[in-house]
Amino acid sequence: MIKIKNVSKYFGAKAALKNINLEIGTGETLAIIGGSGSGKSTLLRLMIGLIKPSEGEIWIGDDEISKMNEKEITRVRLKMGMVFQYSALFDSMTVGDNVAFGLVEHTNLDKEKIREIVREKLKQVGLEGVEDRMPNELSGGMKKRVSLARAIAFGPEIIFYDEPSSGLDPITTNRIDELIISTQKALNVTSIVVTHDMVSACKIANRIAMVYNGDLIAVDTVDKFKKIDDPRVKEFFRVVD
Repeated sequence: MIKIKNVSKYFGAKAALKNINLEIGTGETLAIIGGSGSGKSTLLRLMIGLIKPSEGEIWIGDDEISKMNEKEITRVRLKMGMVFQYSALFDSMTVGDNVAFGLVEHTNLDKEKIREIVREKLKQVGLEGVEDRMPNELSGGMKKRVSLARAIAFGPEIIFYDEPSSGLDPITTNRIDELIISTQKALNVTSIVVTHDMVSACKIANRIAMVYNGDLIAVDTVDKFKKIDDPRVKEFFRVVD
């Protein structure tokens, strides 16, 4: 589903990412971990097409996006859903209008069909009957669920999660983890989760990739990742524990 080939990204003289090679299979859940400033968020932005690599290629399915213009990338982004770190809901819109936003902007569906999809997606994330509420009436966990409902409303093939457990208590974090797992199973989507939470990464992912100072230093299944004898990996486990 996603192939990253020899990708580097420079900001001025600073190398944020150095010669990254990574393949993410269809239907896989990959957790990308790393400390602050490691390059994991830069890698996410590259895959979404928000920034372009300085070197290398990024393939989303059969599309190589690094040379595309904004109109072409927008077409590819219709395959993607995005759950932002702080939900990124429109405060002036109701929950229903937030979830419907992409459908209104990019389809010719009538209002009743859109309302039907909104109700269905909110039910799927465990939020029935909240269409008319405003984002400021919701808890942090509920906002994340609305953000996910918006992400899946368009029927994406790929869902990106940016620090989905950030700012949430352990109980709510566990619920969001379960929701990521159930969404992947129900929709058979490819999921990429950028997180610093090692517990969540081990729970939700098929594989874990670790970025350290711009280098991709480890990629493996969860069980094998836990046994990697690299001091940088082992230190990350100790710190988060």
